[in-house]
Amino acid sequence: MQQGKQPFWTKEFIVLTVSNLFLFLELQMIVSSIPSYVKNAFHATSIQVSLVTTLFALSAIAARLFSARMLEKGHRSTLIFVGLLFALVGTLGYSVSPTITVLLLMRMLFGIGFGMSSTAFPTMASDVIPSKRLGEGMGFFSLSTSLAMSIGPTIGISMLQYGSFNLLVYSTAAVIIVIFPLAYWLVRTLPKGHIEPPMVPLEEGRKPALNRKLWIPALLNMLMSITYGGLIGFMALYGDEANLSHPAYFFLFNAISVLVVRPFSGRIYDKKGAKALLIPGSLFLIGGLILLSYAHSDAFMYLSALCYGIGFGVMQPTLQTWMIQVVSPKQRGMANGMFLNSLDFGVAAGALILGIIAKASDYAWMYRLSSLFIVLFLLIYVIQIIASRKSKTHIPLEG
Repeated sequence: MQQGKQPFWTKEFIVLTVSNLFLFLELQMIVSSIPSYVKNAFHATSIQVSLVTTLFALSAIAARLFSARMLEKGHRSTLIFVGLLFALVGTLGYSVSPTITVLLLMRMLFGIGFGMSSTAFPTMASDVIPSKRLGEGMGFFSLSTSLAMSIGPTIGISMLQYGSFNLLVYSTAAVIIVIFPLAYWLVRTLPKGHIEPPMVPLEEGRKPALNRKLWIPALLNMLMSITYGGLIGFMALYGDEANLSHPAYFFLFNAISVLVVRPFSGRIYDKKGAKALLIPGSLFLIGGLILLSYAHSDAFMYLSALCYGIGFGVMQPTLQTWMIQVVSPKQRGMANGMFLNSLDFGVAAGALILGIIAKASDYAWMYRLSSLFIVLFLLIYVIQIIASRKSKTHIPLEG
């Protein structure tokens, strides 16, 4: 198949993007709301509440460690449908968990299922996008992830506030159920050779677990995700501290920015490389966090959300495309798995580290100090640029 002569807006690409949107929407609707439910329903301690996010993230990370190998071996159908089934059972289990221990086990089951299915969809998408338009195509595909991360918390918090936890659980379960027929159509429509490279013998019977070229972009993605962990974990509590009327709307205005900048970011990446996006994007993230820390009105909070959304909207797909481009097509499952693992690990670490900072000071100072993770992001990235030029290593820094 001659990918270079094909547009990426095919039926397969659209269905993959929609499926990924629903999968991450379900996650984000729950992840921002379940800590409050656990605290109120089980009178949980702060450590127990943090385990709700941490155990999920660790389970998803563990699942992706073997998901990439399953994709390489051609087991995409098993990966998708077993993953979706685990995620569905785990989600429904929240509402019938009699103790916090059982609920945490359901979170782990959901994490395993989410880790499996979330590895498959972006890997399949990266294979149906023409190689010369990979930056643009993955930019639009990852828009589904960014949108879910932006509007999911708004929907979830609103459902919990104006409805009930059971309503939230059944709604998110319905979102997962919708993915099943979409995934079935995909595995029946896309020929295996188009998604999965043919099996080849491993050199000396072994294969490196990780590609070293992925470490830097994965580290950068983790640092960015730490700041997002502070947003989904503490935005509602910061709203009470700063007397904000609708803190959940932060994610809505964040989504607006993502929608505006995402169509342009992929084209810029294909023409000028990652540097043209990551450096200015970092500055917008820092600005958004600083503005948020001084927000004492909803209007000021909306401004900070728009600023943060611009940075997040251009940086997330850039890092994902970078990771896909530095590996062979056969290793794209591993690259996408590492991208998502670094995102989950960053969110989990952010909830823990920033929660400790907030306890020692307040949420305003927490957001100010969280911007230092993006300063570190910039420092590491600039060092990487300098090192690559000296060693003449090919990485997608420039067009």
